[in-house]
Amino acid sequence: MKKNLIVAALASLSVLSAASAFAADGQVNFKGEIIDSACTVANTPAAPLDVTLGQVPKSSFAATGDTAAPTKFTLKLTNCPATVTKASVKFDGTAANGDNSVLALTQETGVATGVGVQITDSSDKVLPLYTASASYPLVETAENSLDFVARYISTASTVTAGPANAVASFTVNYN
Repeated sequence: MKKNLIVAALASLSVLSAASAFAADGQVNFKGEIIDSACTVANTPAAPLDVTLGQVPKSSFAATGDTAAPTKFTLKLTNCPATVTKASVKFDGTAANGDNSVLALTQETGVATGVGVQITDSSDKVLPLYTASASYPLVETAENSLDFVARYISTASTVTAGPANAVASFTVNYN
């Protein structure tokens, strides 16, 4: 009796699983390509680029959305293969207060509050986290400079003083 009950339960489970496997509301196709080689990236995790935004008074932020200390930084790509003519960059990190257009500050003792770091591309367009930038042209025989700007942005009406550091990793996507 016990065996029959277990067999019946397993049979019911497999029927229900099969039915739910066919009940799709949509589909996502993932497309890409694995390439033989890529450009050499100068700023690896072992040799990160440090961008100094400096010391900014909290009075620079009178309202939510105010920005300060825009600082240009450049990612360098060299030794690009001839088959790679364009690249975009995706920055990854922790979003501030769920806003993926602002990078959260690194949590440390006395960290500033009400502020985060925002990244823009070479055309001054805000670059949300996990989103590819516009494409930058690449040249096989030269050092390629991919320019961006980082700046502080207030995420609240009140900003408190303290360390205001953030970390982002990036991925170069070739297209």
